[in-house]
Parts: sequence; C-alpha cells; structure tokens
Amino acid sequence: MNTQQLSAKLRGWLPLLPLLLLVMASYWLNLQVEPLAAVARVQRHDVDFVIDNLTTTTLNELGQPRFILSAEKMWHYPDDDTTHLQMPLLTSFFADRPPVFTSAKSGTLDNRNSDIFLYDEVKVVRTASGKFSEQRIQTDYLHVAPDKNLADTDHPVLMIGGTSTISAVGMELDNQAQTIKLLSQVKVTHEPYRK
Repeated sequence: MNTQQLSAKLRGWLPLLPLLLLVMASYWLNLQVEPLAAVARVQRHDVDFVIDNLTTTTLNELGQPRFILSAEKMWHYPDDDTTHLQMPLLTSFFADRPPVFTSAKSGTLDNRNSDIFLYDEVKVVRTASGKFSEQRIQTDYLHVAPDKNLADTDHPVLMIGGTSTISAVGMELDNQAQTIKLLSQVKVTHEPYRK
C-alpha cells in the first residue's frame, strides 16, 4: 500500500474523528460525575388552620350538653396531623351533680379528637355539692378521654379538698363513678375542721 492510498483511506475516516472524540469525552465525563443522591421529600411543619376563641359542645343522646371544650386558640399541622390548644378548658356535665372543670395552659388533641393531652398547670375542679366540699387537683400533665369520663396521669398530683391535702405520683380519675385512684407515693395531710 502506498502513501496515496493510505492518505485516501484516512481522509475517508476523518469526518468520523470528531464524533469519536465526542463519544470518548462523554464517557470520561460520565465516570467523573457521580449521580446525585435522591432528595428525600421534605414536608414543612406549617399550620394549615387557626381558630381563635374556640368553643365546641358535645351533646348527649337527649340533646343536652355532655361536655364543652373551649380554648383561646387552636391550630393544626397537617404533616403530623396534630392539633394544639392554647389555654384549653374542658367542662364536663352530669345530670346528678355540678360540672367538673379541667383547665391547662396548653394541650393537644389526638388525630381522632377523642383524647385530650393537657400540659402546664393542669387543674381539675369538682365544685362543691351537698355535703361534699370543693375538690381541686393539680398536676403538670393529664390525659383526658371525655367520651369515657376518664382521666389519668403518671406525673405528681396534688389534691386539695376541705381540710385535707393529698400528694401522690400517678392518678386514675373516673368522673362517671366519682372515683380517684392514686397510684404511688401517697401522702395525706389532714387538718381538723375548725368552727
């Protein structure tokens, strides 16, 4: 093969040379760049609604108020489906005795709105009736199931009624049966009644 034939063959391949260089450069670039990690979907923790001065009433089967939940403010986060309450007050009504008032500085509702979790300066007040004096219960956390008339806590509790003061850790309260079960470390101080 002489030089003229070789140069004619090379001229035939010359137009493919830029394409071959482009393929090699693309392959090299692909090896140099690592694929980006999949970006996890990040949900923002933003409020989707706010209600000021909320009052909601649940009725019994006779159409009478069973309990009323009020709060200075209620707001909801859709990402974790939590509902928060500022200064909640739960008033429970009974046919045979005065209402019971449960209040706190803050609270949350579960996603079915059947359980209320109260925090910070929680107070339960059973008003005086007949021969029974007013009774107050104080704690820093209380779980309330208003539909079942039950409340419980595993935190320290202080009960004040008449001339007695009771402290304990943990409590189960049944408003329907009018019973309170103290769970541990119960201490009672009783002052004699003075006229």
